[in-house]
Amino acid sequence: MAIAVAKQKKKVKQPPEFLWEGVDRRGQKVKGDLRAESLALARADLRRQGVNPLKVRKKPQPLFGSGNRKITAADISVFSRQLATMMAAGVPLVQSFDIVGRGHDNPSMQALLLTIKGDIESGTSMAAALRKCPLYFDDLVCNLVAAGEQAGVLDVLLDKIATYKEKTESIKGKIKKAMFYPAAVILVAIIVTVVIMLFVIPQFKELFSSFGADLPAFTLLVIALSDFMREFWWLMAAGIALLVYAIIAAFKRSKAFRNAVDRTALRLPVIGPILHKAAVARFARTLSTMFAAGVPLVDALESVSGATGSLVYANAVNKMREEVATGQSLQLAMRQASLFPHMVIQMTAIGEESGALDSMLGKAADFYEEQVDNAVDALSSLLEPLIMVVIGGLVGSLVIAMYLPIFKLAAVV
Repeated sequence: MAIAVAKQKKKVKQPPEFLWEGVDRRGQKVKGDLRAESLALARADLRRQGVNPLKVRKKPQPLFGSGNRKITAADISVFSRQLATMMAAGVPLVQSFDIVGRGHDNPSMQALLLTIKGDIESGTSMAAALRKCPLYFDDLVCNLVAAGEQAGVLDVLLDKIATYKEKTESIKGKIKKAMFYPAAVILVAIIVTVVIMLFVIPQFKELFSSFGADLPAFTLLVIALSDFMREFWWLMAAGIALLVYAIIAAFKRSKAFRNAVDRTALRLPVIGPILHKAAVARFARTLSTMFAAGVPLVDALESVSGATGSLVYANAVNKMREEVATGQSLQLAMRQASLFPHMVIQMTAIGEESGALDSMLGKAADFYEEQVDNAVDALSSLLEPLIMVVIGGLVGSLVIAMYLPIFKLAAVV
């Protein structure tokens, strides 16, 4: 376990980049850039390509930072599709890695792919080379690649991996879309409220002090809150920062806390059903892809548990795996988990009976992915007026509290 963690934290070391100018076999001047471990290896690489190097120098580094970007799940998804396309076109594996790697605009991703290419050139299988980078290639991808290499259908399996990655990234994007909009609006509402309380309310307080009259209770409450925030803003900021840190630390270190958070999220009124459908879609899509590749059901379920995106569903799938390993049918294990919709269970039962489990699960995944898409659109339409009402009520209450004394004074006059 410690070795796996150490591998995940190990950063991909990329060789330096060189700018070169030279003459090709036709006597024409050419130039470009390449990565190599040293200046001598860069010149040797150019000669192998039929270029007589005239000038080779190390590429200068940017003034601010190295320009490297973090490797994202989207980068892995795009790479999967590009490699699948190259392999389907008949390009050899090593050459495909070279073309895709050198053409990538993210230097970190480029270094990762060229490192894997070097391992493959030295005789390592692609699956073994990918397993050296568990932070970017999970067991599911490695198992599918291994199955493709053993069966001699690597191009077909790479296409399935690319489709799977694209579908899962699409689901993640939809979930983020559902969460981002309300979170952003609520954050803006909090900032506006804090600005009003810290800077606007004190101006009204000075104005009211010249009235020499009693203020309404609501106005006094808002002024008291403003005074408290102005005096103890540092304490409130420290408390919020400490709370956020404690939540993040507990989420990283405590499996029980993550499980409680996941269960709470799944029970939320509008958001919960979307998370349920997304988890079911990921489960069905992943299991369909694994089973279609010929991975045994018990082994496939082990990879599926980590791909659901929910610790609640991951625990349920792990329990299902144990039950299936003892000879129980998948549909019965799903029924006992009490998490999966009746339709998915019935489609699984039909798939098991007909021997077309991968096809039935694929259709279930298509259905629930579409359901997530529709639910996110409906949620956005529902939240827009709701959030406007909340913000309007919050800001409007502060405005009313400040203008009540003025209305009272006008009535007396």
